[in-house]
Amino acid sequence: MKLVQWFKLLSRRQKLILYMTLILGTLIILFGFWNTDDTQKHDTIEFTTSMSIKEIAPQLGVTGKALARELNLPLDVGKRKPLYKLGVTSDELSHVVHHLLSHVDATAKYYIFFVIVIFGLIYLTILGRPGNASLNHKNTWYPRLPYIIFLLISLIFAGFYLGKSPNPMEGVVKVFKSTVGLYPDPGFKLLAFLFFVMLAVVGNKLICGWACPFGALQELIYSIPILRKLKKRKLPFALTNSIRVGLFIIMLLLLFGIVGGRRGFVIYHYMNPFNLFNMDFDHIFILITVVVIVIASFMTYRPFCQFICPFGLISWILERLSITRVQIDMETCTRCGACVNACPTDATKGMLADDPLAADCFSCARCLNVCPVDAIKYESIFKKKKNREESAN
Repeated sequence: MKLVQWFKLLSRRQKLILYMTLILGTLIILFGFWNTDDTQKHDTIEFTTSMSIKEIAPQLGVTGKALARELNLPLDVGKRKPLYKLGVTSDELSHVVHHLLSHVDATAKYYIFFVIVIFGLIYLTILGRPGNASLNHKNTWYPRLPYIIFLLISLIFAGFYLGKSPNPMEGVVKVFKSTVGLYPDPGFKLLAFLFFVMLAVVGNKLICGWACPFGALQELIYSIPILRKLKKRKLPFALTNSIRVGLFIIMLLLLFGIVGGRRGFVIYHYMNPFNLFNMDFDHIFILITVVVIVIASFMTYRPFCQFICPFGLISWILERLSITRVQIDMETCTRCGACVNACPTDATKGMLADDPLAADCFSCARCLNVCPVDAIKYESIFKKKKNREESAN
């Protein structure tokens, strides 16, 4: 078994790092669960239509404008009037309350995201290439099972167990929603967004490639060894990114009321696949999005990430700032194309062409053990710079 061979060839130092990472990671996650907020604390509060928006909104963690928007009322509606006088029924109120409570962050997820990203970073930079394995043993490098295990941890615990919030997509959307007054705590929403940005910069899109639960679901489905001929046909990045950018621009135009004249309208609300983790499909378009993406994932690599996700777009931009990433030694490279064939996107193709707008790299490690001349490594940009300086001297 490749994993067993890989473990046997790890050096003593690598094994120590592996043990310490797993122990510390487990302790951090346990602390996160112990320290997490009680996300169900609102369930004991009974909301009725005799209450006003001003009374209900603070208890749901939103502004009066946000609650009015969810109730399909004008943003400037009277916030002190009882809801029944505004035409709101008990069923409508109950549905909106359930939906808003599903957005309450499970604090433990931040700890899980952090641990998975750090493990991914250590695995790709230190553990993936066993210290006692030569180039002749490169088939033992970067076994897929550790990656699969952490994808499952993300899917099960950061997804279905803890629910949809927080997640990288909402991290972006909530920042912009705060700017139009839909959240009372824009500073906190900005900090949550910066947390995801930090994880994306520390390791190239590791938050997307390793820790995001819906990204994990797509990765796991794509990894099922069927429809291989279809998987070899990669989607043109110019097409996927154009659609992703277009949706982001449309979101901004609608959110700020520049188009449609309804400030606060969020297009991503109707295509948010993270609702799957709460089994909350309050709009048919959400269910359609999930079904289409799941089916497409059998044939195409991470379709939601490539076509829709706003954080996918932002983390693609941030790839230029990533501290650790896949790097190709152009002087050693023979242009054999092995890495291009292994890559599920056109990321390595863009790297070889020195394209500043190369496709997304999700740090999936598929390219790291296929190069016949060992020209590809996952390392710090500072280490690569140091190696260049030493070679020049």
